[in-house]
Formats: sequence, C-alpha cells, structure tokens
Amino acid sequence: MPHFLIQSRNVQNNKITIDDKDLYKHIIKVLRAKIGENLLFLDENEIQYETKLEEINSNNFSCKIEKQYKSERKLNINLYIAQSVLNSDAQTSSIQKATELGVKGIIPLYTDNCAVKESVIKNKIEKWQKIATESVKQCERADIPTIFEMSKIKDVVRNYKQIIVFAERDAQSDFFTYVKQNKINKEEDILVIIGPEGGFSQKEFDFFKENNIPLITLGNLIYRADTALTAALTTVINGVDYACN
Repeated sequence: MPHFLIQSRNVQNNKITIDDKDLYKHIIKVLRAKIGENLLFLDENEIQYETKLEEINSNNFSCKIEKQYKSERKLNINLYIAQSVLNSDAQTSSIQKATELGVKGIIPLYTDNCAVKESVIKNKIEKWQKIATESVKQCERADIPTIFEMSKIKDVVRNYKQIIVFAERDAQSDFFTYVKQNKINKEEDILVIIGPEGGFSQKEFDFFKENNIPLITLGNLIYRADTALTAALTTVINGVDYACN
C-alpha cells in the first residue's frame, strides 16, 4: 500500500485531518477512497500512521488512527550516488531505483561524455526531486532523498572521504575484495560514482588515479548506465553489511 506524506500538524486527538487541496483531490477524487477504507500516512518525523477513513467533507477528510510507530523503512548507511546524467527515461528510472534502494542523496553529475547539456540539467532538478518524492510514497520509505544541484567530478569528491567509482575500464578489484582490504565506516557518508553510457574520459580516469579513488568492477558483463546504478548500489549495500558484521 502506498503511503501519503503529511505534516505532524495534521494529527490531533487520534485523528488525521487532511485539508490540503492536492492531497484531498488525489485521495478522494482520483483514488475514490471510501468511508472505512484503510489509508497509510507518514509525517516529517518518520512516524507511520495506519488509519481508517472516517469522514469526508466538501474540502477535507479525516481518518481515525488505528496504529502509529516510528518507521524503520530506511537504509542503515549514509549512501549517496553521483551519476552522469542520462537521457530522460533512463534518468527517471535511475532516480526511482536509487530512491527505492535507500540512498540519502542523488547528485546529477556532468561528465566529459555526458549525454545531456549543463543548461538542461540545471532546469531539471525540481522535476527530479518530485520523481524521488513520488517514489518514496510508492515504496513506503521513511525518508526522502535530496536531489542536489548539478556537480562535476572534481567538485563532488571534495565533500566525501569514502568514495567508490564503478567502471570496468582499469578496474582494480571487485567490491567484496576491496572491503576486505579497506575499512568502511558505516557512520560516515559513502559516495558511489557512476559514469555515462560512453564511460569516463581518459582525463577523468587520470583524475581518479591521481587522487587514489578506487575503481571497482561489477563483473564480466557490461551494463547500461541505469542498470549499473542498481547493480552498484546493491553491491555496496550488501558489501558494507558484510564487511561490518
């Protein structure tokens, strides 16, 4: 069941009252929710509410709270992704998958072989944030990832100590071998970098090597960039848990 995002101010006397026009329209007019129907809500404090629709008025509705608890549906590591921006459909898919997998933030990366112009990227940030927020609702996630402003590789790596670049060319090891030899601190932010469909440029590879940023392989297969994102994030999530337990 998808959950709907509310503010704690909507909660009073064991009831949730919704007077937001857009949410009212979506639940009552579009989804045609009926009296007695179960609805799931989440507030900004990550409190989940299991409710039953109790009353529908002309411009608001109220639900009785049957159960409330702190939601645990979020990742237990501070994982961030910086990916070279892809063309429209692939970029949407990447944001959705990254959100479902629990990343804390998504950094649109402008690389040498990026398929999208800088000016286009800058104008898409708000749209991508909405896509991430909608994905949160669908997967019942407790927190909303941040879509950051566009960045370039040299700038983004300044903000992170734990950085992993996934690239088949010049890869030094697989991730599980890497975490056996290098300590991963779950309390610190972890940045995963994924390149464009055409791969990183030689200049970018030289930058990674000069700055001792590890290049990690995902195996023998070559993935599309949006598939590589899913595979990379899954690998890191499982690998960090493996290394820290």
